[in-house]
Amino acid sequence: MQRIVILTGAGVSAESGLGTFRDVGGLWSRYDLEDVATPGGFARNPRLVHGFYNARRANMRAAEPNPAHAALARLLAAHPGQVTLVTQNIDDLHERAGASPVIHMHGELARALCGACGARWDAPDAMVPEDACPACGAAATRPDVVWFGEIPYHMERIGAALTACDLFVAIGTSGAVYPAAGFVAEAAGHGAETLEINLEPSDTAAAFDRHLHGPASRIVPEWVATLLR
Repeated sequence: MQRIVILTGAGVSAESGLGTFRDVGGLWSRYDLEDVATPGGFARNPRLVHGFYNARRANMRAAEPNPAHAALARLLAAHPGQVTLVTQNIDDLHERAGASPVIHMHGELARALCGACGARWDAPDAMVPEDACPACGAAATRPDVVWFGEIPYHMERIGAALTACDLFVAIGTSGAVYPAAGFVAEAAGHGAETLEINLEPSDTAAAFDRHLHGPASRIVPEWVATLLR
């Protein structure tokens, strides 16, 4: 039975109203990434960073899964082979569409992390620097997300899936951020067919065998329907 690894990026959630790094005028464009998406930025001004992620969390909770999320959830449930869904997104729209399990390589906006003891728990709507860790009591809480300069989560699990898959599909990714940008080469190097589904060719488009271009909310359901047929 066919083993599929799917990597999703910001383009999957963009049609649900969650902006990408490249959006002009969006939430990201109003901040310097060094200030809000690095360990150093958090150390300098944790209140600014918490405020930024509180706004992102509010945006996420107001958003709804779109047809691309629903189609991928359907694929996970109905495909007779193994489907591994990996996302670079920190939102919970895959889960809210019914997908399970989902590997969040960049963490989850809905979760909190203690920088002192490593405990994790469900994040409240708003976090502040004074919040105490429920496990150790330290005021060292942060969003459970992977910032620039940190190691993504679950890399061994992802690597094992890439080396064993028959088909690797990247959906809504820019191909600009490593290590995810290298997944296509890793899968292809072990004999997998590769497919890119994107609004436009990504930075790594030349590495893929096939391409489908257009809005994720239209292209992904069509592709899933064809696969399940």
